[in-house]
Amino acid sequence: MMIHEITNKAGKYKSRKRIGRGPGSGVGKTSGRGHKGAGSRAGSKSRAHFEGGQMTWVRRLPKRGFTNVNFRQQYHVVNIGLLDARMDDGADVNVQVLSELGIIRDTKFPLKVLGDGDCTKKLNIAAAKCSESAKSKIEGAGGTVTLTPVKKWMRDRSKPVNKKGKGKGKPAAPVAAASEPSPEAPDKPEETQES
Repeated sequence: MMIHEITNKAGKYKSRKRIGRGPGSGVGKTSGRGHKGAGSRAGSKSRAHFEGGQMTWVRRLPKRGFTNVNFRQQYHVVNIGLLDARMDDGADVNVQVLSELGIIRDTKFPLKVLGDGDCTKKLNIAAAKCSESAKSKIEGAGGTVTLTPVKKWMRDRSKPVNKKGKGKGKPAAPVAAASEPSPEAPDKPEETQES
């Protein structure tokens, strides 16, 4: 007997739990809420990760290492076999076209083409990345590959960076130009000592 044979007879949906219908149901009287306390009152809520006040597992687990989940570059990945099956001969392939055809979800991420499958059509592909196998198959079928790499954000090192208030004071006074030497005072006549 298979699960679809059971559901055909017993029904697809399970009947809901009927609470407060006497002790024989197992959920009578307090309806599974227990005696007294905030949990037995109407409108009581608790966070999904609340553990009754003890230290939650999120805070108990150690935090080590580094993850680049906030900085990684994501791509829409498409194999050449799928493009060959869905695109016409001589078609232009880019993120906008694939999004309109429903091959990729949206135009949020750049396109990466991989070489799984065969390419028998001439396709003009514009992508951020393309594997060597995919590129050879595309060019072997008479198509072209135009790579437009994603520009990574980099800090502008040419501008000074103030850290912890450094450099926020008054600007240093400009260094005065070296003044010309003043003309020497005339030599005084030597005084003779009389013996």
